[in-house]
Amino acid sequence: MIHDPKSIEQGSDLLFELEAILKAAGLWSAVMPSQDALASQQPFACDTLDFEQWLQFILIPRLRALLKSKTLPPPMQIHPMAEVTWRGNHLSVQRVLARFDSWSHSLHG
Repeated sequence: MIHDPKSIEQGSDLLFELEAILKAAGLWSAVMPSQDALASQQPFACDTLDFEQWLQFILIPRLRALLKSKTLPPPMQIHPMAEVTWRGNHLSVQRVLARFDSWSHSLHG
């Protein structure tokens, strides 16, 4: 459970920033993936989704739901996947993801 309203606000602000920066980078999709693609059991749904689709259709909605319910998200390691996936591209998105990782770790002490 997240008890600090400031932590919830920080997470919400990061989600808003991530969505905006994905759109600005042309990485936001108007087409929802199939339910089968979203149901992948692989890390980052790497077998069925592009990384940016995973961010948009899985990570963002799940984190919004966790924050709304004040549920503590797990410590995240998203930035390393972005580095491997985009190899020096989309650095503005990568910076936001690095901040997400730091934020999630800060919640766990």
